[in-house]
Amino acid sequence: MSIFLSGNKVMESLKVGITGGIGSGKSTICRIFEVLGIPVFDADREAKRLMTTDSGLVRAIQAEFGGEAYHDDGSLNRMYMAAQVFNNEDKLKRLNALVHPVVIQAGEEWAARQDASYTIKEAALLFESGSFKLNRYNILVEAPEAVRIERVVKRDNVTVEQVKSRIARQWPDEEKTKLADYVIVNDGIQAVIPQVLKLDQFFRSQRL
Repeated sequence: MSIFLSGNKVMESLKVGITGGIGSGKSTICRIFEVLGIPVFDADREAKRLMTTDSGLVRAIQAEFGGEAYHDDGSLNRMYMAAQVFNNEDKLKRLNALVHPVVIQAGEEWAARQDASYTIKEAALLFESGSFKLNRYNILVEAPEAVRIERVVKRDNVTVEQVKSRIARQWPDEEKTKLADYVIVNDGIQAVIPQVLKLDQFFRSQRL
């Protein structure tokens, strides 16, 4: 946990994780926390960065998936990698086994550098990767599947079938709820800002 000063006291900030299925709007929720001054670590964005900048991870991916995994300029060959792991659960697990530990370590180092009362780690695979265990609290952002599908179709310009295929590859909310400490409902009906403000007030009150 990161250390920050409160008056003359040295305090430890707590770590909060946030996740949600595709189209749940977890990134939108994180932007609200950022407006409140809370640092947010985007694990998915960081994973993409580390897959091209962390030399050890690059070598491991090349060893596992071949030199074709990268273009000559060092950028990730995303089309090739997508073809490798799409509909191949074993290869996807092998890729995640390489990437997740590096991203988790980067997240821990990032959190230790922050000086806020608490930090947030946003990750699509927060529970699946096991990294939720490193947080004091974990939040699940939920929305009905029909709402999620509609959002992703509009956002990514894809078909309903494609979105359903993505959802089918993720843990269902029922499983995630068992591991979450708090749930934010982002169904387009219930206001999310009051839900975020309530959690923000609670997290700020915690002293470890």
